[in-house]
Amino acid sequence: MTHLAADSSLVSSLFPEDFSARAAASLGIEAWRIPIVIASAAGIYIAFLILVRVFGVRILGSLSSFDAVVIIMFGAVAGRVIIGHPPTVAAGAIGLATLMCLEAVFGAAQNLRGVRRTLAAPPVVVFAHGSPLYEAMHATHISEENLHSAIRAAGIAKREQVQCIILEPTGSLSVIREGQEIEPALLDGVEGAEHVVRVREGR
Repeated sequence: MTHLAADSSLVSSLFPEDFSARAAASLGIEAWRIPIVIASAAGIYIAFLILVRVFGVRILGSLSSFDAVVIIMFGAVAGRVIIGHPPTVAAGAIGLATLMCLEAVFGAAQNLRGVRRTLAAPPVVVFAHGSPLYEAMHATHISEENLHSAIRAAGIAKREQVQCIILEPTGSLSVIREGQEIEPALLDGVEGAEHVVRVREGR
């Protein structure tokens, strides 16, 4: 009897009488909150797309320690807004499912040329034949330090050895050496491609 009483006391301490109600509250979600979670996820997703367009795709590329902190904070804020209060497993699952559906829809929409131009920033030439293109750099929030870092990462010792640097829609910087013939199709849709072609044809 003593052992049974002790076991019963242990179970009671681990699982209180209202355990089922608490578990349901933590795992489930009220029906009226579902459209709010979906709308919040859609709003945050669209806000993120707008912010990327405003501040440039470079924030999606390699991050400094400061950039990483900002992105982490953005994720924390976005998660809090989407899930709401109280946070539950079901709310989190619905929020994630909404974001994944939006990503699939917008990803499919980008296959359409006009929509792609609206949603995604085009690749941009920010450096051509040894010279930075400051107007393009300013528009895309690229610094000379970013260019120098990309040149070093490509194993190039001098800026004069660089034919061009292209900021890709992913936020990464592609470096092409001088002396390499660029297939015209690879520059299709690249803003500032004339800076590469014009100088090359004039040589």
